[in-house]
Amino acid sequence: MDILTLLIVGLVAGVLASFVVKSRFGLLGDIVVGIVGSFVGSWLFRSQGWNAPFAGLPGIIFIAFIGAIVLLVILRLIRRA
Repeated sequence: MDILTLLIVGLVAGVLASFVVKSRFGLLGDIVVGIVGSFVGSWLFRSQGWNAPFAGLPGIIFIAFIGAIVLLVILRLIRRA
């Protein structure tokens, strides 16, 4: 994956996850959340033996979106503590 695709996937996944969790970190923060979420999502899917429900770029965005939601929920729990 080239850097532009990584940024686009991170942006889309981060923005969608921030709308779902109702947590905004700004544009750059959402990109970082989406990129880190893609690592979290790919680790989670691989460790559970799951496959992406879509092929290609939509599947990558979906996995990054799920990982970003998990990451935002964990960050919210840490913030409250």
